[in-house]
Amino acid sequence: MNLPNRLTVIRVIMIPFFVFFMLTDAAGNASKWIALFIFCAASFTDYLDGHIARKYNLITNFGKFMDPLADKLLVCSAFVCFVELSKLSAWIVIVIISREFIISGFRLVACDKGVVIAASIYGKFKTVTQMAMIILLIIDIADPVYILVTKAVTYIALIMTVVSLADYLIKNKDVMKEAQG
Repeated sequence: MNLPNRLTVIRVIMIPFFVFFMLTDAAGNASKWIALFIFCAASFTDYLDGHIARKYNLITNFGKFMDPLADKLLVCSAFVCFVELSKLSAWIVIVIISREFIISGFRLVACDKGVVIAASIYGKFKTVTQMAMIILLIIDIADPVYILVTKAVTYIALIMTVVSLADYLIKNKDVMKEAQG
């Protein structure tokens, strides 16, 4: 197994630890900081494995499948934790997770047709705003300005989730037309 794939597997292994520290006070007040560290470290492995795979031409079928799955597992785990902790409304999480399922299914259909759907600028901005939202929600400072900024970032992430979904569907509508025919 090459290094990028090992990093992806490590990211998946980190998820239960992240969830554990998000949902328990096992380490007292340090639990949220441990969860934050794990989330940031796992997110960094996502950047790192992609960078190494592209730079050294270490792209594999395992990586193509597992890397996006690991990303979705990490992010969706965070969102589910936020619902459990009453930090996010379930409808927001449903919209975000639904987008991920729709795009994943869409990419499978496109792949079957031999079409590769690259990430758009909207998808990248969606990812950045979601990561910022997750970090802000984990830190969770009881300050009115901080709370306002967190809400603003949350709604920007939600808007970018919907915009990036629409962008993918509009730009690649021909793939779905071919799949229906």
